[in-house]
Amino acid sequence: QVQLVESGGGLVQAGGSLRLSCAASGRTFSSYGMGWFRQPPEKDREFVGAISRDGGSTYYAASVKGRFTISRDNAKNTVYLQMNSLKAEDTAVYYCAAGPSANALRVGRTDYWGQGTQVTVSS
Repeated sequence: QVQLVESGGGLVQAGGSLRLSCAASGRTFSSYGMGWFRQPPEKDREFVGAISRDGGSTYYAASVKGRFTISRDNAKNTVYLQMNSLKAEDTAVYYCAAGPSANALRVGRTDYWGQGTQVTVSS
C-alpha cells in the first residue's frame, strides 16, 4: 500500500511559477513510476507527465512540455512538479499518481492516487 499526499498548490498570476510536491509513504517508492495528472474545471482528468522509477526518463503532455519539469528524490520518497510560465488554462486540481512504470502512467495505468491539490492561475 502506498499513500500519496500532494502539497504546494495555490493561486498564482499568469507567467508565474509553482512547485508541487508529492510525499509517498512506504518503503517501495522507488519501485513505482510516478506521475502527475490534472483535472480542469468541468473537464476530464488528463495526463501531465511521468517519471521512471530511477528518474532517468521523463514524459510530458504536449501542452506542458518545456514549461513543466518532473523530478523525484527516492531518498525522500517525494516527487515534484515544477511549473513555470503558468497559463490560465493550467488551472486545475493536480493529482499525484503511482504506477507500474512511467510508460504505464502515460496511458492511464495507475495503482495509487493522491487526494489532489488546487492550482489556480489568474490571467
